Amino acid sequence: MKKVNFQELLDYIPIEASIVTGMVAGQPGYFLNNLHKKSDARNISVTLALPLEPYEFFMNPEYRNKFILESWYHGPFARRSQFQGTVTFIPNQLNRAGLDRQEINPPDVIVLTSPPPDRNGFFNLSLSITYEKFLALNKKNGALVVIEVNPKLPRVMGDTFLHQSYVDYYYEVDVPLFTLQEQKPQEEEQKIGELISKLVENGSTIQLGIGGIPNAVAYLLENKNDLGVHTEMITESMQYLYEKGVINGKKKTLYPATMVGTFIYGSEELYSFVNENPVINLLPGHITNDPHYIGQQYKMVSINTALMVDLTGQVCSESLGVEQISGTGGQGNFHTGAQQSKSGKGILALKSTAKGGSISTIVPNLQQGSTVTLSRNDVDYIVTEFGVARLKGKSIKDRVEILISVAHPKFKEYLREEAKGIKIYNW
Repeated sequence: MKKVNFQELLDYIPIEASIVTGMVAGQPGYFLNNLHKKSDARNISVTLALPLEPYEFFMNPEYRNKFILESWYHGPFARRSQFQGTVTFIPNQLNRAGLDRQEINPPDVIVLTSPPPDRNGFFNLSLSITYEKFLALNKKNGALVVIEVNPKLPRVMGDTFLHQSYVDYYYEVDVPLFTLQEQKPQEEEQKIGELISKLVENGSTIQLGIGGIPNAVAYLLENKNDLGVHTEMITESMQYLYEKGVINGKKKTLYPATMVGTFIYGSEELYSFVNENPVINLLPGHITNDPHYIGQQYKMVSINTALMVDLTGQVCSESLGVEQISGTGGQGNFHTGAQQSKSGKGILALKSTAKGGSISTIVPNLQQGSTVTLSRNDVDYIVTEFGVARLKGKSIKDRVEILISVAHPKFKEYLREEAKGIKIYNW
């Protein structure tokens, strides 16, 4: 292992390298903000999930043919640049992202983040180990493992430790952490949260996605008892429920009494909470997001959001036509895994309208080019502010009727007529 300055590191990176970095709050921001300074770059690909800043190497079209972002999950900056030739998307299920990448296209360079190593020579991968540690431990063909060391990062418990013997280079920075301002629920989201909270029984183990609806749900669970957490992303709302005594993990089948996740993203207060806290148990994504493990939790409840649902139950959660908005992430993993659980529930939530109420999110057909994130064969519950629609085991006839019942009232007649027009509703 060798300490280097950043310019030295750029010189060590091949001019046509395939790079994978840590994801979300575990991404190496200094590295990504300065990668474009590698002047001899010819064909460098960078893979990560949810780039959190407008990194020059893919935001600036002048770097086309020098760099390309291969994104596992888009955010606002990847969305903005996706049609200028500097961004592409990798379809994936989160539990397989790292495994598939290593098998099909092993990276040349792996760049991760950690606070300074401990006295035993262990780095701590801190805020994300979704695929990061797996790739570092299983590198191929002389790949380089690089650590961006930042003393501000918390030291997080779980399978987060990587010995320095696996690391080729490290460099030191002292930069602010990536933080997320918690999104306050809108009125419709609050109503959806109230409906979903009634579906969560005492003793359930929960997975929550990101955004106003999952936040609304979480804060409405404060009167529940003995909840557990088995999730992708550990959030502020989970900290809140733990400190209230609602989350204790007593009823969990796997990893009882700990909050299991694969990455953490939130406020400075959340990062302080998780620092050296043994209740936090970060595990690789191929474990947390494996439907086999998810299904072993008693009363597993998965709560995620969607962009639109067609009248047969096809769910699009990640694109509008061919425009990639986000990604599949772990939605399919958790929604299907929860249904394998005894008394488990897979729940998808969405507001009944979009664009200021001008369009319905329950649609006769998905817009051409839109991604089917969750097939109609796998859908369990759909929830809008107007009610709960359980689709599991239902016929197309019944699905059309029950989905129209939870659509916005001003679109119900339109949906009935359209359903008749496309021959899926003639009763």
